[in-house]
Amino acid sequence: MDDKSCHRKMTGHLTFPLMAATLLSSFGSSMLYGYNLAVVNSPATHIQAFYNATWSKRYGHGLTQGALTLMYSLTVSVFALGGLVGSFPVGMLVTRYGRNGTLIRSSFLVFLAGVLMGFSRYMESPEMVIIGRFITGIHSGICLSVVPMYLGEIAPKNLRGFLGLVPSIFICLGVFSAQVLGLPELLGKDPYWPLFLSVVVIPAFLQLLLLHWFPESPRYLLIEKDNVRGATEALRWFLGTYDVEDVIEEMREEQRSLASVKTVSVWHLLTDCSVRWQVLSVAVINIGMQLSGIDAIWFYTNIIFENAGIPDPEIPYTTVGTGAIEVVAGLIGCFTIEKLGRRPLVITGFFFMGICCSGITMSLVLQATVSWMRYVSVACVIGIIAGFCMGPAGVPFLMTAELFKQSHRPSAYIVGGSLNWLSNFTVGFVFPFLQMSAGAFCYLVFCGICILVALYVYLIIPETKNKTFMEISHIFASRHSFFSCLPDSVKMVKFNGYGALENSSLEFSGSGSSPA
Repeated sequence: MDDKSCHRKMTGHLTFPLMAATLLSSFGSSMLYGYNLAVVNSPATHIQAFYNATWSKRYGHGLTQGALTLMYSLTVSVFALGGLVGSFPVGMLVTRYGRNGTLIRSSFLVFLAGVLMGFSRYMESPEMVIIGRFITGIHSGICLSVVPMYLGEIAPKNLRGFLGLVPSIFICLGVFSAQVLGLPELLGKDPYWPLFLSVVVIPAFLQLLLLHWFPESPRYLLIEKDNVRGATEALRWFLGTYDVEDVIEEMREEQRSLASVKTVSVWHLLTDCSVRWQVLSVAVINIGMQLSGIDAIWFYTNIIFENAGIPDPEIPYTTVGTGAIEVVAGLIGCFTIEKLGRRPLVITGFFFMGICCSGITMSLVLQATVSWMRYVSVACVIGIIAGFCMGPAGVPFLMTAELFKQSHRPSAYIVGGSLNWLSNFTVGFVFPFLQMSAGAFCYLVFCGICILVALYVYLIIPETKNKTFMEISHIFASRHSFFSCLPDSVKMVKFNGYGALENSSLEFSGSGSSPA
């Protein structure tokens, strides 16, 4: 195959079907994740008052402050626990129903959750709020893995980064929507918080109504189902051209390389030495994404601003301002990723977040003596959100798709998603108690994590921009520069050529020895 056709086979222009599929799946799934992250922020006092009143009516006495904090922390963090549960069956669901089919079926979870939360006050049941949050978490746990998988498989390689970051923009839009709707002039008053929590049914309904008109992932149809005709029709629909033979041939090449390899299990993935660095990289960036402190910011923005000395009437509008900035930051990341690459956005984002976390600590320590330090706190919160949305918000999910081939990808999303949600739950549940015990210094924990993740990405993870899945696998299979400083006596075990030719090897035993 000549260079021209080789380049053409994996590149293409942005068509209306591609953009429509990206926007619809992001609107009905990714945006709900962002919305549910921030929706419990503004009505926190109303929900806690409801819990206290209901408890008093049932048992004749109200909740203690510690018990109320624990119950509300559970309400916040159970969303992440649901996400953890939802991430486990992703591999099975996408293999059985496909990427598109899984997204459509998962919409019914949102309807169930919306009913529970919407009628919780009428039924005087805090349990309905908590269960509803848990179910929305299951939905987000599924979709947060499936959406980038779907978009990564329908996008040409030159658009994979751009389309892959669109969900992160919708996550930011979801957060912003929750902040706007949470204003006192809209749904931020006490009578409206059940409606505020259940608004999520609207995007889910639109996705359920429209997404089934879009084709399944061509890679799934050809590589996993051997449906050449379906894959060809889907490619023609997405790419807007009748001539898709080059793309079909590229998929057949990957199919042939996986002819003797079935979709691997999570256990197989974790014990497969050939993908050890891909798995470790996915673990680091997904854990770092949540332990960076961004969830603490989103879950408890109002409390953070209150501790910073911002007057209560100004807090909701300050929060909305941060939401607008994160949307702008997400757009900047989306439109620059194909020029700058994945690595610069992730490294810069985490490093900048680390600096801002240390800035919050400094400003909170000094605000008692320096009045204008409260504005430094606000600036640092904005900096953390902007740094996150420019890269770390969406690139980890994109990189999970790019670092693995078709056979390993579903299990990789299970591993990455599980760690992501477990870290999310930990931050949401522990942060109020960490803040009470460590005070302003709790943000230094997040600072250290951000710096360490930025260093890991800089040292270990290669750039994946404009590379096919096969090419990325070859890079990892031949990468050994990180170990070049090891003593000659240390002998590396070869990676068994994952995604590489049979004679590819990393095995060496020093500069003066020959490969084994």
